[in-house]
Amino acid sequence: MASSDDASAAAAAADGKKPRHKGKHDKPKPWDDDPNIDHWKIEKFDPSWNEGGMVEVSSFSTLFPQYREKYLQEAWPIVKGALKEFGVACELNLVEGSMTVSTTRKTRDPYIIVKAKELIKLLSRSVPAPQAIKILNDEISCDIIKIGSIVRNKERFVKRRERLLGPNLSTLKAIEILTGCYILVQGNTVAAMGSWKGLKQVRRVVEDCIKNVKHPVYHIKELLIKRELAKNPALAHESWDRFLPKFKKKNVKQKKLITKEKKPYTPFPPPQQPSKIDIALETGEYFMSDKKKSAKKWQEKLEKQSEKTEENKRKREAAFVPPKEDTSTPYESAKSTSNSDEIADMAKSLKKKAKEFRKNEAQENVRLESYVASNEGLRPKKKHKSSKSK
Repeated sequence: MASSDDASAAAAAADGKKPRHKGKHDKPKPWDDDPNIDHWKIEKFDPSWNEGGMVEVSSFSTLFPQYREKYLQEAWPIVKGALKEFGVACELNLVEGSMTVSTTRKTRDPYIIVKAKELIKLLSRSVPAPQAIKILNDEISCDIIKIGSIVRNKERFVKRRERLLGPNLSTLKAIEILTGCYILVQGNTVAAMGSWKGLKQVRRVVEDCIKNVKHPVYHIKELLIKRELAKNPALAHESWDRFLPKFKKKNVKQKKLITKEKKPYTPFPPPQQPSKIDIALETGEYFMSDKKKSAKKWQEKLEKQSEKTEENKRKREAAFVPPKEDTSTPYESAKSTSNSDEIADMAKSLKKKAKEFRKNEAQENVRLESYVASNEGLRPKKKHKSSKSK
């Protein structure tokens, strides 16, 4: 690719023409490095820039829920007056439940119709009219974050949405102060109004909270640190990663899914269950008349009723059965416990004495045997008399 570009450049140079290259118009301008010019500043629109007005009529409409009908009806004169200043017409249709904005011959700002569209969108999302009218200013933008489709489980979604609000809306107020945006959590959406930088931060906080990536409190800590670091001009061109806290996500033990044991596979289908007619044929009810069947059913019902009544009677009578009382006096009970302790002590002492007695007896037997053995060794041997010769 590079060789082909070089070849084309060489051919153009040979023909005496300047070589073509991408971004040939990107030349340094004299106002690029001018310190007196703020390139990020949004200048207020001057009607003299577009004296001819709009060529075509542009219109936008949006629907609103039924519960907003009464409020919109009351606040519509304020909205109409605010849009009239910019030459934008608006209409509230209570039959269809819609709001419409359109340009007129008096409209000069071409972007104001987009701002008017955002205004009616915010009004339909339960943003108060005095707050929603601020969107017509060039410095303020809006962002509607859809959070309903992020989590499927409704209980989990409600819990995470409450986490975003915090106790007594404390978390939401903290995010509003740090980002400089107005935030309204309504149903499945979060409406935010403010600067582009603030809206970007709000979207990140909201999505991380609903996705369970990071708690809003950790985002608040980060924003507080960034706010303090921004005051130091020495750190303007340095990375702030070393100052920001690093939060590790803890693995929460999830509930183990109960799996059913799979039965061994058999190619044969299960045996067919007997139908009601088959059961009736076995019991003999099939051949009985309707009168006998009804009599049998009535008899079974009476038996069940009698069993139930007997069981209920037994339960009622059980409440009136007195518990077994301990007739022995406290003295006798104490005496019996002391007697049992004495018997146990006596049994222990007797066992001990019997053990000692057996030991002593064994020692005496050993002594006797040793004594007998020693005496036999000391006894003189008898001299046998020689037989007299005859």
